[in-house]
Amino acid sequence: MRIGTQFTGSLAAGESGSWFTHSWPPEWHVLWHVMPITPAPGAPEVEWDVEVERADAAKVTYWFTIRNLSNAPMDFEARYAVMN
Repeated sequence: MRIGTQFTGSLAAGESGSWFTHSWPPEWHVLWHVMPITPAPGAPEVEWDVEVERADAAKVTYWFTIRNLSNAPMDFEARYAVMN
């Protein structure tokens, strides 16, 4: 299994943002997770959605929408795990 952080980002309180990462092999089974790195105890901090584009026969692009659910600025990491 391959694991890592693909990118980091920041969002203002209540803000949503979009990111993408490209040129992933289509034969890989990739799981995505967004982890807040700014502590904010007491409630959920982040939600995310990942959409997939088959850019061509040999490449996949992942599109992310990430939302800060808290009332404070937040930094986060977009992490991946390749399962095969």
